[in-house]
Amino acid sequence: MKPLFHKVSTNLHNSFGVKHNISPSFGKTWHFHPELELHYVIKGEGVRFVGDNISNFSEGELVLLGENLPHTWRCSDEYHQNGAEDGVEAIVIQFLPECFGKDFLALPETFMLPKLFEKAKRGMVINGEAKEKVVALMKQSTEADRLNKLIILLEMLNILAHTDDYEEITSAHAFYKSNESDSIRLNKIYSYTLSNYKNDITLHDVATIGNLSVTSFCRYFKLMTNKTFYDFLIEIRVSHACRLLIEDKMPTEMICFECGFNNVSNFYRHFKRVAGITPLDYKKRYLLN
Repeated sequence: MKPLFHKVSTNLHNSFGVKHNISPSFGKTWHFHPELELHYVIKGEGVRFVGDNISNFSEGELVLLGENLPHTWRCSDEYHQNGAEDGVEAIVIQFLPECFGKDFLALPETFMLPKLFEKAKRGMVINGEAKEKVVALMKQSTEADRLNKLIILLEMLNILAHTDDYEEITSAHAFYKSNESDSIRLNKIYSYTLSNYKNDITLHDVATIGNLSVTSFCRYFKLMTNKTFYDFLIEIRVSHACRLLIEDKMPTEMICFECGFNNVSNFYRHFKRVAGITPLDYKKRYLLN
């Protein structure tokens, strides 16, 4: 397993990175980096993990992540099975807060940018007109060079700094950084859970993965994620249930067992607690939209 810290590569001719990625997946490593990240999904769907939040993602989603905010995108199974030709696609822009120079953010004209960077520490899903404008600029940035690329980044940040049409992703208690040993351990636990959520997973199972006693593991996981492992497992199962409900290829009762729930009544109870509505209402809302 790789550590959580990820070194973002940029060449000597650029102060920030712009990438148009086409690949079999978005990767599997739960990681963080000091750069802010603007991430636009052109193609792909699955489950997104940001800080303490677990949600589904699909094509067309635009997200701004703050510095050192842990994240990973886990694609649905079909994107792993067919190779690069049927893989995922995204435009990703990564930049340090001080990429314009140390004194730039202290200028009176830029007072909105530090406020934006602070909001981004909880993650932001951008919607509406702001999203349309920023996506258009992101596409331009993949072809721009030197000063034009920098100007486009400023235009995007100006739009993001002034929009109210966004949703926060994490809670106020999302963790932003950990040491290397914690990073390796948490990544192992996350990977094991994502691979086995359909099965019965005991606290002893995951404590063993983390090389901890059950008591120490429960304390550690709560400290790192601000939730119990059981709550984390339920959120993963509900997220996958949401995806299957949207696909509308099997009855709700089958989805219940496909996602690791042992009985239908527990499934309905946990789904409503996590999603806020019943599975039937969730499906109706999606189909209506």
